[in-house]
Amino acid sequence: MPIYEFRCESDHEYERSVPMSTRDQDLTCPRCGASSRRRISAPRLGTLGSAAGRLLESTAASAHEPAVVDRIPGARRTPGTRTTLDPRHARLPRP
Repeated sequence: MPIYEFRCESDHEYERSVPMSTRDQDLTCPRCGASSRRRISAPRLGTLGSAAGRLLESTAASAHEPAVVDRIPGARRTPGTRTTLDPRHARLPRP
C-alpha cells in the first residue's frame, strides 16, 4: 500500500498507508480528531531500500551512459588456438 500525506484543519501533518481505493476519503487526525484531507506531494524516491535505489540509479545511468561490451556477458573467454608460431604475431592487437 502506498503512503499518503494528510493535513487536518488544524494544520497537523501526518502520513498514513491506505489502500489506493480509499485514497480520496477523508481521515480523522490522530492528534486532534479533525477531518484530514490528502495532500498532493512528490514521491519519496530517496527513501527507497538500497536495492531499489541502486536499480533506479543504474537504470537512469544506462539511459545516458550505456555500457560498452566486447563479449557476451557471462560467457567465459577461452584462449584461441594459435595458428602461427611467429613471436611477432603475438604482439599484434587482438579484437
